[in-house]
Amino acid sequence: MTDLDDVYRAEYGRCVATLTRLLGDIGLAEEAVQDAFAVAVQKWDELPPNPGAWIVTTARNRAIDRLRRESTREARHAQALLLHQPDEEADVGPVRDDQLRMIFTCCHPALSPLARTALTLRLLGGLEVPEIARAYLVPEATISQRIVRAKKKIRDAGIPYRVPSSAELPDRLASVLTVLYLVFNEGYTSTSGSLVRTDLCVEAVRLTRVLADLMPDEPEVIGLLGLLLLTEARRPARVGPSGELVVLAEQDRSLWNRELIAEGHELVRRCLRRGQPGPYQLQAAINAVHTDGAATDWTQVLALYDQLLRFSPSPIVALNRAVAVAEVHGPALALAAIEDLELPGYHLLPATRADLLSRLGRSAEAVVAYDDAIALATNDTERAFLEGRRARLA
Repeated sequence: MTDLDDVYRAEYGRCVATLTRLLGDIGLAEEAVQDAFAVAVQKWDELPPNPGAWIVTTARNRAIDRLRRESTREARHAQALLLHQPDEEADVGPVRDDQLRMIFTCCHPALSPLARTALTLRLLGGLEVPEIARAYLVPEATISQRIVRAKKKIRDAGIPYRVPSSAELPDRLASVLTVLYLVFNEGYTSTSGSLVRTDLCVEAVRLTRVLADLMPDEPEVIGLLGLLLLTEARRPARVGPSGELVVLAEQDRSLWNRELIAEGHELVRRCLRRGQPGPYQLQAAINAVHTDGAATDWTQVLALYDQLLRFSPSPIVALNRAVAVAEVHGPALALAAIEDLELPGYHLLPATRADLLSRLGRSAEAVVAYDDAIALATNDTERAFLEGRRARLA
């Protein structure tokens, strides 16, 4: 059922967050929500008026049934708490407190950095293991193991399900920002299916706003919010009338959300006044240049990427910088800049190489690079875009 798939993607994270508050156990909450969706498959002939509330109520009842079958004192205590909880009809929706608690719980310093973000992406965004593995460019088995171990550690160590105190916030901040950034990225270019998952984009922006309200003096929080707003502003122009991918240079700028752009620019100016640059602030500044005026000032973008590469010397930043190099200094220098980059499984590296080779008139090599990119692309829309570019050369 397509509608049920949509509900799962939109409501899974919210429902797990709500059940975790009620149960105090992330693993049990996730199992209960999964059970509730299995019941929905059998019972829903059409969507109920409030699908999320139905899932939470059913999951709560399934959890009570399970706890009744358990004989431990902890199970009896949890069952008593659940039985005295009111129905969750009013809580399902933008349950910002529950989801913020979920993020901070999963980003506890006791967990490894990869485990923190993988677990949060799974529980908050409802992302599947292949989607998370793609975001990190690591094997799926690695992500599965990290998630299982992280849930066990949260349970065994008694890590509390709450937003930490002001003194504890800085220790969690980097992981929380990474999670929100990756949730948005998965929404902006989803691993599979259609190009965009609007629900994840909207949720990442909303939760980043909540975090900015919680930590208004943290420049990187403001920088991330600015980055997401300026990127989200371009989303309406990113997909053409037939669902095709439209690259930045070909987008109809009249479709961009000017209100979000104005807000994003103001946040970038706030960051500049602080004089404490960081990776998210620099990425926000790059997007501010892209959305300022009728055309991109690529010289300014390249200068910002030079700064960003000093803060975050990663292959992906180097690849993005090469795109700016091509616009300022030509495709030959850009091609040389990415020649030694290694990003196994990342389709945008051969796709960028193919574009640069094509611009240099090296069509046969470009076709081979497009074939490599097409083989790695998991999103249908991106794959169709690459196939179209390859067909023009062939």
